[in-house]
Amino acid sequence: MPLFLSTYVNKIDKKGRISVPATFRAALASQAFQGVVLFRAPNQPCLEGFDYATMEELSNRLDHFDLFSAAQDDLATAIFSDSVPCPFDGEGRIMVPTGLMDYASIGENATFVGLGRKFQIWDEGKFTARKTEARENVARQGLTIPQTLQNSAQKTAPHTSQSGQPGQSGQSGGAS
Repeated sequence: MPLFLSTYVNKIDKKGRISVPATFRAALASQAFQGVVLFRAPNQPCLEGFDYATMEELSNRLDHFDLFSAAQDDLATAIFSDSVPCPFDGEGRIMVPTGLMDYASIGENATFVGLGRKFQIWDEGKFTARKTEARENVARQGLTIPQTLQNSAQKTAPHTSQSGQPGQSGQSGGAS
């Protein structure tokens, strides 16, 4: 699974091509589809970016909804109706459709923002404001990253010995 880190600002060339950051391309090197999938972010004025395999996973996760429910239809429409596979050219650039660029108000520069399993593409000025807002939200709400179920179970479970008794090492303490 790719991991997208850091922030990069890249110029858009005269033909409308954007160079995807080298670290993002390296994270995608083992993927079958050599490119990214972009769509309009549902709650920010930017583009969401994923690898193709993660888009397939998102589609599979929609199977938890009734196929004809309004919730499934709304999510599928918001994510997949505008999704565009953007293959890398020989130089690691992509062509982003004008409609997506207009939605995110991206002009001369595109700001690639790594967010772990996904990334976003922003207008540089709008991202600066968003980053400030996000940091303020984290501080004000005291947000932290939750532990995984596996890690929290290991930390909260009492140590059990081979004899099944909590807190003992499993070795006998008596002399033979």
